[in-house]
Amino acid sequence: MNKTLSSFLNKVEQSNLLSFDEFNKLSENKIATANIDNLNEKEKMLLNYSKINAQRTSRILRTFKPNSEVVKLIQKIEKPQTWIAITEDWCGDSAQNLPYFYKYSELNSNITFNIILRDSNLELVDNYFSESNPRSIPKVVGFDSNGNEIFTWGARPKVAQELVSKLKDEGFSKEDFNHKLHLWYGKNRGKELEKELVILLNS
Repeated sequence: MNKTLSSFLNKVEQSNLLSFDEFNKLSENKIATANIDNLNEKEKMLLNYSKINAQRTSRILRTFKPNSEVVKLIQKIEKPQTWIAITEDWCGDSAQNLPYFYKYSELNSNITFNIILRDSNLELVDNYFSESNPRSIPKVVGFDSNGNEIFTWGARPKVAQELVSKLKDEGFSKEDFNHKLHLWYGKNRGKELEKELVILLNS
């Protein structure tokens, strides 16, 4: 596994490293210019996911109310950090979590938050996935001012993962457990993610 920012970025074309705004605009453009007639069924499905996720992201950015404890920890960061999220715009867990990372990163100019697309950088990002969760996104990797890896997070809050595992064990289909998962996200409103951020920042 890569342990430094330099080793990570040395393998990334600079144009592939996106800001959060660039990532969202890229998705919006893809949605706006897609020719449905030229897409296969899987591509149509992923495009629909991207549309739904754009709405989820917009809702969170619009309604976000920062947790005071996390804000204090964020504002205590005195040296530059880089947070890089590995994702794709069709990923529902990304739309439910990355807007919070982005909004918290905005609270401190020492934090740079970037996006790297998983599927066009597999050789690089595969180092950050395990056999038990192959290529599961989003994955957020934090680096300190010296470029050393200081945390990894993903692909969803622990409580959400426990819910998914429980529903799978009970025989729920992917469509059904995804429905229940996003109902949970809607009710939780980032609270479990905030708890995990407190642990990451304190460590």
